[in-house]
Amino acid sequence: MINSKPILAIETSDKICSVCVYFSSSKYFEAKIELVHSHSEKLFALIDFVMKQAALELEDVSCLAVSAGPGSFTGLRIGLAAAKGISTALSIPIVPVPTFEAIALQLSDYLPEGTQFSIANKVNKDEVYFAQFQIKDRSFIFTHGLKILPLNELVNFKEELIFGNVQIYSSANKKNVCAPDALYVAKWCKAFGEKFMSLDIDSLEPNYFRNFLIKGN
Repeated sequence: MINSKPILAIETSDKICSVCVYFSSSKYFEAKIELVHSHSEKLFALIDFVMKQAALELEDVSCLAVSAGPGSFTGLRIGLAAAKGISTALSIPIVPVPTFEAIALQLSDYLPEGTQFSIANKVNKDEVYFAQFQIKDRSFIFTHGLKILPLNELVNFKEELIFGNVQIYSSANKKNVCAPDALYVAKWCKAFGEKFMSLDIDSLEPNYFRNFLIKGN
């Protein structure tokens, strides 16, 4: 059960590695670092730092919220492997958090009610992860679900508000929010995560959404 004990959240889906100990929207401890290819080296140092800031031990947290994808293959595996290691050692459950939903939740704190937007992050040189949302009641709803889209089809959405790390649209429309802060991984977990909580770590894998692959003609 996600209760008054804090959540330890991990975000490694993109270039920024971030960690948060989350009690509430008014009490949390967060640290992040942006250093290419450093997640495996820096993640546990960040965890140790925020735990010390919060004056807690790992066994004091209620669950581990980990950004589960889509995102960087290597980054996601590093984050989930760290969570699995802690879970195994201390019997703390894991909540896999959908990365794009955590981004949308973060944007809901800044965008006006009713705003429609998309998120587009690279899969490879030819494809992007793509989803569309709308801000509703200080949260979000999907307007079109997550899928993998051929990169050349993204131009069909160039007039829309798009966030992510794909850089084919104009600078006026380019938004570089391509991963959530660990704070919002924790907030998603608090709001939606209880039914996804698991100690069955062997069944937990990053979500790459390959079954949504759209092939060109």
